[in-house]
Amino acid sequence: MAIPEELRRYWLPILLAAAGFLFQLLVLPKSFPPSHYDALGIQRFAPVEKVVEAYELLSKEWLAETNDRSTVDIIKIRYAYELLTNPVWKRDYDLFGLDHHTDIFERVKEQYQKEHFLKIDLPLLKDSLSHSTGHAFNVLTRDSLMSAIAEDYPLLIQVYSKGSPRCAQFFEYWKQIDTRLDGVANTAMVELGDVPLAGYFAEKRFSQQPFFRNGIPALVAYPANCRNPSCYMRYPGELTVDSVVNWVASSIVGLPRILYYSKETLGPQFIGKSSHHKVKAIFFSSTGERAAPFLRQAAQEYSSYASFAFVLWKEEESQIWWNSLGVESAPALVFLKGPGAKPVVYHGTFSKSEFTEIMEEHKHQAAKK
Repeated sequence: MAIPEELRRYWLPILLAAAGFLFQLLVLPKSFPPSHYDALGIQRFAPVEKVVEAYELLSKEWLAETNDRSTVDIIKIRYAYELLTNPVWKRDYDLFGLDHHTDIFERVKEQYQKEHFLKIDLPLLKDSLSHSTGHAFNVLTRDSLMSAIAEDYPLLIQVYSKGSPRCAQFFEYWKQIDTRLDGVANTAMVELGDVPLAGYFAEKRFSQQPFFRNGIPALVAYPANCRNPSCYMRYPGELTVDSVVNWVASSIVGLPRILYYSKETLGPQFIGKSSHHKVKAIFFSSTGERAAPFLRQAAQEYSSYASFAFVLWKEEESQIWWNSLGVESAPALVFLKGPGAKPVVYHGTFSKSEFTEIMEEHKHQAAKK
């Protein structure tokens, strides 16, 4: 049977049209998984009034004697109602697809799935209402962002929501990060309520909805030589103080690392390989944390004068360090000025200004000689 000329002529457009139809029918719906609006039987992005109205109708149904809904279904409905009647939670869910309380949802389902729904402790999200990031500082706007990246300092930004328990828990870490980056990089915050700016730092789904791949808080940073709003970098790691600070110091600022050595490797791999004319600055740490940014900054600034190393303090090795360097405990700092010279030991912690004074003092002493 011959294929009609018209069909042969238009086979490609017909094929593309059929593929588009199948895509919309089979693939596209899967990019929109069931939402909390679906649990209530209403359209996506419906206003709070419609949410309340739908919930009241459904709650009357499950209180009736003919109710055939499972406890898990009722939990889904109640959870959707609580989330979508909170203006901040609804905003984050509607605009960014963020659900801040999935852990609570899963825990409640597990706890009550075999119980009668009347035994459920309501409201489900009562504990989340106590979380707050009301003490946010250095909050950016679009205009202040341009001013911030115009400065000579690198800039670390936290995108957060005032309705997120995870952001509230991270806030103490954030204050420590800000303190440790003092003098090395500036920090700022962007709240999801500033939708254009927060959306600027989000990724885009196929549906064009902005989203944060790892949820929030999300961290982005601008290097010091960046003057374009689009040249930021996303932080890819764990939300711990040490990891975030190390990423900024290494990947954004470009500071040199200060390596750790053991009692076996300190001599041959650090002291033995360092230039003879350089002072050896050895830090003893009781925690094993990476060097603070201001120490790495000093290692860069004083690289022509000194070499830097870290040692993890272990009590079982304390006698070795006492006999060889005069170190009693950690934290401590030792200066080795050359063969035969007595080590100079400082015990305790040091601020950036205190450490700079010590370095300058030793540098001037060396210059006089």
